[in-house]
Amino acid sequence: MSGDAFRKFLPMFDRVLVERLAAETVTKGGIMLPEKSQGKVLQATVVATGPGSTNKDGKVVPVSVKVGEKVLLPEYGGTKVSLDDKEYFLFRDGDILGKYVD
Repeated sequence: MSGDAFRKFLPMFDRVLVERLAAETVTKGGIMLPEKSQGKVLQATVVATGPGSTNKDGKVVPVSVKVGEKVLLPEYGGTKVSLDDKEYFLFRDGDILGKYVD
């Protein structure tokens, strides 16, 4: 999936490391899209997760997504992280809008 990058970087607390899916470069009709016309990709695959956040009682609340799941991201936000010449993004668990179910 992403090589050894996720082994070199572990998110802290309730952070989730994701790899965005590739943008569509061809329409369903076969027309090539220029880079400026390609929409921002809001789907991603979870690469690594932190252990979770602690509540006021000191208990760890685990993150709601697991490695390998496909998630829907907000249009803006996240922190870009470059590992092994690949771009990943770091989001808080609460910022992830949803996950896709098979």
